[in-house]
Amino acid sequence: MSISTTANRNNFTGTSLVAVYAYTFKILDDDDLRVTVRDTAGAETTLTKTTHYTVSGVNVVGGGNVTLTTAAPHNLKDG
Repeated sequence: MSISTTANRNNFTGTSLVAVYAYTFKILDDDDLRVTVRDTAGAETTLTKTTHYTVSGVNVVGGGNVTLTTAAPHNLKDG
């Protein structure tokens, strides 16, 4: 018997010019994602869905996109 693993996290280095970030795994509900930003000092802030970002690609095997309402010049993590 073998055990398979799948990616359930994507990390990005954000810029003020980028507002859309792809995630590459299936989610069953847009609440299944936790989106955080990390500032240059390493402090992390969890973003709020609809206030800070929207999600597409729910129930899609290959994932979808997290679209920030304002592009963030921080490291973006989702998963």
